[in-house]
Amino acid sequence: VGQGPQPDDEPQVFNVYNNANKIFNLRKGLPIGAITFGAGSIGRASISTLVKDLRRRFAGDDPVHLDWTISPASYSVADVAERFRQFIFEEHYRENFSPPNEPALGFVVAGYSSDGVYGEEYSVQTPAGGGACEEIKPVREGDECGISWSGQPEAISRLVEGVSPGMLRVLKENLGVPDEEVSTILDVMKGQLTVTDMTQPAMPIQDAVDLAEFLVNVTINYVRFCNGAPTVGGPIEVAAITKHEGFKWVRRKYYYTEALNP
Repeated sequence: VGQGPQPDDEPQVFNVYNNANKIFNLRKGLPIGAITFGAGSIGRASISTLVKDLRRRFAGDDPVHLDWTISPASYSVADVAERFRQFIFEEHYRENFSPPNEPALGFVVAGYSSDGVYGEEYSVQTPAGGGACEEIKPVREGDECGISWSGQPEAISRLVEGVSPGMLRVLKENLGVPDEEVSTILDVMKGQLTVTDMTQPAMPIQDAVDLAEFLVNVTINYVRFCNGAPTVGGPIEVAAITKHEGFKWVRRKYYYTEALNP
């Protein structure tokens, strides 16, 4: 999705591409991967091209950055996520964007550390229009399971949490609720309305895949039937990361026929 400024400084979608790659394996043979949302490129390079450059470093194929090589015997997902943040945001994002024309861009880096018992997830993002890039932060505690979503959150937020992200504005601007009370009200509403049993710790991986596809399809059809550009759509990519099987593609976009890559 490309965005440019409108007269009122609101972002304007002027093109939509349905075939961008959003999921990446970060080290072949290891259970670590990443997913991106927001801007589809930095400068003249797509996000997928940049991540593949980073993957070369992680594999030890970049002689200038051999200290970035991931050792299969001793690595942590947190360290990988921090390296990811440094590469994307410090080496590339800050070199190509400056306030107030900084597009929103975010990633989740997930997988299993070399000695990990549970899967780990770390997010890092920068808001549109400026502001410092966040430090990496865990999406949830290591022994918890759940659903995470970003990018176009409206449909899934309504379905899972029972509350639109726009509720904050309604409470403050339309109902005049004091700022100090807004967070409490939203916490109570989400606490009472959130569907908490859609995932289970021992959920079979196929059911987790089916749930992810269902939620993506909900968003695709929500956007399809709303006014405005269909900013979510096209073929769905799905990958699964498990402790013993590692990173496995379930469904993937190709710009060539499957016959060429059976």
